[in-house]
Amino acid sequence: MSNGFSSLIQADLASLTNAAHSLANSSGTIAAANQFGAQDAQAGGSFAQSMQEAIGRVNNQDAAAGQLMADVDAGKSDDLVGAMLSSQEAGLSFQMLMQVRNKVMGGLDELIKLPL
Repeated sequence: MSNGFSSLIQADLASLTNAAHSLANSSGTIAAANQFGAQDAQAGGSFAQSMQEAIGRVNNQDAAAGQLMADVDAGKSDDLVGAMLSSQEAGLSFQMLMQVRNKVMGGLDELIKLPL
């Protein structure tokens, strides 16, 4: 389950990165704005890095929740409540990541529609 979601999110991230590069190359104004953003990104890390780290954390959280549920199913653990909470937390983290992705995609669409 987590590998499928992770690959879909990584494909979306690659699509966003490619669209941002093509958008930056299409206009001098946007390229100048991108230069300022790149300077800020070097100081605090790039957006792509932040998204990849968030994807990795969500993926790890989902894998850990899956392992806890498998341990409960196999009888290796009696912590059903902890496994359920971990599973719910992983689900909420994924939903939040998808909402951030949707907001970024919507913002990118708005930028593309701007008249120059």
